[in-house]
Amino acid sequence: MSVVGVKIWFNYKAFLEYVDSWVEYVIINYRWIFVCTFLLPLSVLYEVYFYLRNWVVFRLHTAPWKHDEKVRDVQRQVRQWNAEGRREKMCTARPGWLTMSFRLPKYKDTCRRIKIDLVDVLEIDTGKRTVRVEPLVTMGQLTATLIGMGWTIPIVPELDDLTVGGLINGAGIETSGHKYGLFQHICVSYDVVMADGSLVHCSADENPDLFYALPWSHGTLGLLVATEIRIIPAKPYVKMTYLPCQSLQELSEVFTKETKNPNNEFVEGIVFSLEKGVVMRGEFTDKPDFWKINSIGLWFKPWFYKHVESYLRKPVKEPEYIPLRHYYHRHTKSIFWELQDIIPFGNKWWFRYLVGWTVPPKISFLKLTQTRSIKRLYERTHMLQDMLVPLATLEQTLKVFDREVGLFPLWLCPFILPAAPGLVHPKRDRDELYVDIGAYGTPKVMKYDPVDTTRRIEGYVRKQHGFQMMYADTYMTRDEFRAMFDHTLYDQMRIKYQCEEAFPEAYDKVSKAARI
Repeated sequence: MSVVGVKIWFNYKAFLEYVDSWVEYVIINYRWIFVCTFLLPLSVLYEVYFYLRNWVVFRLHTAPWKHDEKVRDVQRQVRQWNAEGRREKMCTARPGWLTMSFRLPKYKDTCRRIKIDLVDVLEIDTGKRTVRVEPLVTMGQLTATLIGMGWTIPIVPELDDLTVGGLINGAGIETSGHKYGLFQHICVSYDVVMADGSLVHCSADENPDLFYALPWSHGTLGLLVATEIRIIPAKPYVKMTYLPCQSLQELSEVFTKETKNPNNEFVEGIVFSLEKGVVMRGEFTDKPDFWKINSIGLWFKPWFYKHVESYLRKPVKEPEYIPLRHYYHRHTKSIFWELQDIIPFGNKWWFRYLVGWTVPPKISFLKLTQTRSIKRLYERTHMLQDMLVPLATLEQTLKVFDREVGLFPLWLCPFILPAAPGLVHPKRDRDELYVDIGAYGTPKVMKYDPVDTTRRIEGYVRKQHGFQMMYADTYMTRDEFRAMFDHTLYDQMRIKYQCEEAFPEAYDKVSKAARI
């Protein structure tokens, strides 16, 4: 190449870098224009449509008798796949942008897509204390149905759009987990369409190996078509007490103490810096102090995490009373604290009062409208991770997160992990208390690298016999992944139900290489 050609090449490269930096500047500072003018109205229309649709279906009681017909259609598709020679592996036809993972799955492009239109609450049996639902029922849909009848499920993960199937095949956690475990531990039974098209019912007593192997398997053992979940009586309010902590040691001690207190129905922590955080404890009540009711879910109320942060400056530690459904979905409005990066003025009083009723934008719509620049920017500068580690390591783990990412707030959610077989269980043969540490946002350390940093954290978590939630970017090798998750029972079920040709392995669906 001539000298002139080299100069032209470098000038062209510099021009592209300039354009790229300008695009990123616009994305960071002005993405809110598109979100506010297009995605928020679209999200409202979507919510209204599905609210009315679900209300009509539940009132007319059409879901139960249509369920069998829809399951037979799933079986028909699987049997047709068998008859055509099993040329490719199967997955659901649900679009990748509808899932809660930040990434879009690549594996769907090479799989046979099985249509699964299973979105309804089927039956509420107060005698057995169970609710039977289809896998695409959401947490918002389920709580809206149950709470009005005086019932709830023991674990309600906080974002409205999380589905039952995703919480079983992936992972589900909530602040009542110190009493009930993970979402899978409140499930009584599963109905699964297997690779040969047969329908298998499994529970702790019937086909128990499949029952324990299914959670966290990401749809690689069969196609979930129904689930029976425990329900408990609900009271209309949660009495919330906020405990501000001014040191890491105090935070760790208070959080551990409240987690081990059997009288607490809910325990949660938000860490605002390595030295400051707020621990919250909650209990059901039907006798609130009227003057202390805080309907935190109303559109004009401050975002919940900002409300919690204010307790670091409050000398008074009196409890308040939050309506139950408002409590369950307290982080929905601000998507924890992620909406701050998308709509920087979203928590301003004038925005909340004028258009706060339209937030949040649907996460699925945010994914669907991502440009290549947004994806690249988020991959380089954003962290979205939940790491589950033994509660005894909390203080040490928070120091690791501070050193590696310097990202705050961090979310703390305790849970009891039963000593049951499956992909996720304690190292020792006894139940053990764990804590989920959620990191969502832009790391503040100088040399943050998404791959190297995440791999170091993954390595640390494996050494503690902890687990990574698989909705997030997973940079582990296959061997490292198998070291974190016990595949013993999973592998047995893959062989027993002839899944090798039928479904990808879990690793091939969740690793970073399988997502874009």
